[in-house]
Amino acid sequence: MLLAAAGSAGLLLAALVFQAFGIEPCKLCWWQRYPHYAAVAVGVLALAWRPSVLLAWSGAAAAAATAAIGIYHTGVERKFWAGPDTCTAGALNGQSAQDLLSQIMAAPLIRCDEVAWALFGISMPSWNAIASLGLMAIWVAAARRA
Repeated sequence: MLLAAAGSAGLLLAALVFQAFGIEPCKLCWWQRYPHYAAVAVGVLALAWRPSVLLAWSGAAAAAATAAIGIYHTGVERKFWAGPDTCTAGALNGQSAQDLLSQIMAAPLIRCDEVAWALFGISMPSWNAIASLGLMAIWVAAARRA
């Protein structure tokens, strides 16, 4: 359990490093971090008390949640589906100049539908999903042993 919780802490640290180098998180990036915080908290609880099946399954659920958000975010980046209205570009269909200006002024600075960084053609949300599925497997193995 501690290995999986440390993995989530490592992913959170990596996100902070990216931020320190100027890659700011969008709304969906923030959403992906929240389950990692929960997984770290589960690891702390397991360390403070004794590890249990409930804690292990809670960690697995947190890892699954962040993986699912990462997959959703990847789909938004690749234009497979629309993201939240608050972090993607809207359509211009016949809007007046004032409507367009209002849309521009309301647009977020960091958009969810643009790839901010990629390695080997795989974006950050995709890497988060891949790593989180691995962490989920560790949590599930811990649950089966507990």
